[in-house]
Amino acid sequence: MINRVEALIVVDVQSAFVSGEGAVPDAVRLVERTTDLIARARSCGALVVHLQNDGPPGAEDEPHTPGWELHHPVERGPTEVVIRKPKDDGFDGTALGGLLASAGVETLAVCGVMSEMCVQATARTALARGYRVVLPYDAHATQNVPAAPGISEEIPAATVSRAAAWALGSDADTTTHSADVSFTAPEPA
Repeated sequence: MINRVEALIVVDVQSAFVSGEGAVPDAVRLVERTTDLIARARSCGALVVHLQNDGPPGAEDEPHTPGWELHHPVERGPTEVVIRKPKDDGFDGTALGGLLASAGVETLAVCGVMSEMCVQATARTALARGYRVVLPYDAHATQNVPAAPGISEEIPAATVSRAAAWALGSDADTTTHSADVSFTAPEPA
């Protein structure tokens, strides 16, 4: 059991990525895991931050389109917020760093999509800022990487997700199961 996780960062769990033709493989599992993490974080008073990617015009996550909408209902309040982000890294150009600092967060769990892009970029910056980062393998996902003719075959999404987590090195606490994450309320600074 990984204890004392004070914040849950839910990265880009938006309609375009978890439903319909553009959904990540095994989106049902991802939604089940993120739903459980959100419910358990809420029940303990942990901070829940939903990151919402603002894609460029014409993208499946272009702001104010159906694909841009967050999949999970948000219970806005002092312990649950939505932060829109213009880049992969949830800290870059957003209020995420200030929010975590003012809430007194020391340990956070990261889940969502895409493993090798937004999830990894946000986790890397959290590590660089001195946060303890927990990354449950079964609560982040991505797309298959297409084959590169003459170079490599298609890389399955599950392999890409594992490699993205592995690339964070020993600084991140990785766990196989999101059920092993235990939440607590942060103590404001």
